[in-house]
Amino acid sequence: MEILPVDYTHPDAAKLDDQVQSEYVERYGDTDLVRMDPAQFAPPRGLYLIAYDIDGTPLATGGWRSMEKNEEEYADGDAEVKRMFVVPEARGRGLARRILAALEDDARAAGRTRMVLSTGDKQPEAIALYLSSGYEPVVPKFGMYRFHDGSRCFAKPLAGG
Repeated sequence: MEILPVDYTHPDAAKLDDQVQSEYVERYGDTDLVRMDPAQFAPPRGLYLIAYDIDGTPLATGGWRSMEKNEEEYADGDAEVKRMFVVPEARGRGLARRILAALEDDARAAGRTRMVLSTGDKQPEAIALYLSSGYEPVVPKFGMYRFHDGSRCFAKPLAGG
């Protein structure tokens, strides 16, 4: 297995995004309404990763994008985790944890000071991953879903990593 940086518009990224959107529909009844500009994931202000199996099959994905203080409660220096996903048949192999660590390292190297993310209450495995990786719940919540009861927001300082 290898983790490679790819452009957010890469066909494998689109394929995995379609799968995660289908999972959101199953869990929440709708797709994620947050729309992202692919340029947000271009280094040095972001990064998008895909984990590939030895045969070249894309198994997992995740990215980060720079955020600054705005009306959605982000803070200057934030790096927001987006599109973390592992295909069902590859879960339990530590891929999400490896991608998350790589994203944190890259964001830290880019001068970001805090990693932030939001997930939903119907993704307990994601919440467990973030809590076990040193993330803590934050209030006020941030992002598009900050007013939704089921939204869960987490943060982790990157300084001194």
